[in-house]
Amino acid sequence: MTTVLKYAGFARVLAILFAPGALAQEEGGGLDLGKMSAGFGAGLCAIGAGLGIGKLAAAAGEAIARQPSAASAITGAVNLPLFLLEGVAIIALVVCILILVL
Repeated sequence: MTTVLKYAGFARVLAILFAPGALAQEEGGGLDLGKMSAGFGAGLCAIGAGLGIGKLAAAAGEAIARQPSAASAITGAVNLPLFLLEGVAIIALVVCILILVL
């Protein structure tokens, strides 16, 4: 539980740091912080999805190693959260791309 709270706190700090850049609208030349923040957000989405999928796969592999007879049940139970996590990552990347385009 403490790991989840640590990740939630880290995400909150990142949101506070990069939200002004994502909402910044600067006319004329200069540094476009909105596009930089969208690119950084896309990278964070990919990293977060990779970490989540890695933890899920590691837990499933450990569970199958402990109970090989339940491998099909464990694999079936892991598929739904895996697909949901992948869907959330794709939606987050699409939002970052939309921020870049619009």
